[in-house]
Amino acid sequence: MLNKNNLYLFNEGKYYNAYEMLGCHFEKSGARFSVWAPGAKSVYLVGDFNNWTESDKYKMSPVESSGIWTIYIRGIKGGERYKYSIKSAKGKQLPLKADPYGVYAEKRPYTASIAHKLKYEWHDSEWLKQRELSNHFEMPKNIYELHLGSWKRKPLPPDASQEEKDNNYYSYRQLARELIPYVRDMGYTHIELMPVMEYPFDGSWGYQTLGYYAASSRYGKPEDLMYLIDKAHNAGIGVILDWAAGHFCLDDPGLSKFNGEMLYENEVHPNWGTGKFDFGRPEVRSFLLSNAMFWIKQYHADGIRVDGVSSMLYLNFGVDDPKQKKFNKYGEEGNLEAIEFFKELSSMIGKYCPGVMMIAEESTAWPMVTMPPENGGLGFHYKWDMGWMHDTLNYMSTDFPYRSGNHNLLSFSMMYAFSENFVLPFSHDEVVHGKKSLIGRMPGDNWRQFAGLRALALYQMTHPGAKLNFMGNEFGQYIEWRFYEGLEFFLTEQFETHKKHQNFIKDINHFYKKQTALWQCDHSWDGFEWLDADNSEQNILSYIRKTSDGKKKLIVIINFGVKQYDDFRIGVKQRGTYKEIFSTDRSEYGGNNWLNNGELKAEKIPYHNMPYSVSLKLPALGGIIIKKAR
Repeated sequence: MLNKNNLYLFNEGKYYNAYEMLGCHFEKSGARFSVWAPGAKSVYLVGDFNNWTESDKYKMSPVESSGIWTIYIRGIKGGERYKYSIKSAKGKQLPLKADPYGVYAEKRPYTASIAHKLKYEWHDSEWLKQRELSNHFEMPKNIYELHLGSWKRKPLPPDASQEEKDNNYYSYRQLARELIPYVRDMGYTHIELMPVMEYPFDGSWGYQTLGYYAASSRYGKPEDLMYLIDKAHNAGIGVILDWAAGHFCLDDPGLSKFNGEMLYENEVHPNWGTGKFDFGRPEVRSFLLSNAMFWIKQYHADGIRVDGVSSMLYLNFGVDDPKQKKFNKYGEEGNLEAIEFFKELSSMIGKYCPGVMMIAEESTAWPMVTMPPENGGLGFHYKWDMGWMHDTLNYMSTDFPYRSGNHNLLSFSMMYAFSENFVLPFSHDEVVHGKKSLIGRMPGDNWRQFAGLRALALYQMTHPGAKLNFMGNEFGQYIEWRFYEGLEFFLTEQFETHKKHQNFIKDINHFYKKQTALWQCDHSWDGFEWLDADNSEQNILSYIRKTSDGKKKLIVIINFGVKQYDDFRIGVKQRGTYKEIFSTDRSEYGGNNWLNNGELKAEKIPYHNMPYSVSLKLPALGGIIIKKAR
């Protein structure tokens, strides 16, 4: 693959399959190793096969003026550990470097790359075909975000060593057997995996990457992750991978100062002490664009969620000192090179990977994140709505007597709800660092906390936008997430309240998938209509969700106050009868069973600017959904 055309594309930043040229590739009775280290004085391949020592036999040769060094070694069969020994242009010996394009790595704390040929027989051709033909904008998207190392952990003996505690993970294949049936049973449509790319420090949760092309060996071999994704697809579950494309760890074996100088990076991140990728260097763009393509093509990922997009878009992200601030040629703070990178990334995915979703975690008001590049946008399909998340959790944390004054925190989101294609996230970041768990934010006693959590779930499920929840939210875990131990699933076995809440989430998830009106028209006013956005006195929101043709409609009423009503009136457009089809207050969910049984007859009493209205029972700290019966 080291032909002139590929070398040219790589050096121009346009080679989208650079992983086919660089790294370790088996040929005939050996393997070829290729690495990009421009300006280096020398590069040697070292590993198990030569006792980790430099010798002329393992000295790599430069490939023209490409900056790439290569060598072919006979006898490599796979499984051998290796690194690159590089001397800088000034002759300085650098720390041994792992292969930036290596597809398999040693289990931490070790960092060598492992010669490995990816080989897996997939069984998801029908899934991929359907994905390509489908319009994900008009499909349900209810995402279960999880950290593979702490969804569940294996039981340990009381006298377990620290090493045993650090490594009692479920493997990729064990997760396939337990996680996938659970997710399917719970009614989620997708799982989103926090970064699976190899990383050295557990406490970074995967967001400080060392091996961008290597699936973390904590949980098994690369093919084992493929097996997990394959099983997800066979169960009807999409897989989204978290991707930290903005920065990387500065550990010696990684990308940092790879040839003795800043190469992949152009500065150190002021917030995180990591290397910020140099989006202006063409070969770095080839590295990152190829990496996104690698996870889609080789691992069949259905979506890529790009972490920390704001940190890439803004030149001065994390810079507080005015004297250190930088500006682009227009006198603005936008990183023009990062902007062009995102446009090229989204265009590449759109052209070569139809049906694959691109999702941005962008926490500011940067415009047109989800607009096409040809229209001046960045080209992402979706953007996390961090404003909605912060406002909603702020409101839900407010004690009941003061909620009326914060009512606009709930209604304000509809002022901008369709400015982008949003995902509504309650992610891992919201249940760590002293922020409390979701249920821990709810005021009141135990009953009110669970009732509030159910009302919150109904609000999220019926608000326009895709949904995302972090693991543990579904059964009301009280403690914050801990990356070093498993979720407290025992709560659902020992306490009825947690089991009932898990059953509620399961039911509302399945309900959501069945109700076209809740997702077919998620990104336009055609799918939403207010009934009453301003009932701050009673802490009640009411609105209509509908399909694009308006034929299917659901009326949603959510009471965030502590008073229940036996004669609450709601406006409707048509005469006839209506029925309650969902309630958060059912006794099997832990509620008071304050239900609307039987038919609700529309009366010719104008209300909410509608010609008719119905009177219904509305539970405290709960919500209901009604629709026209006949």
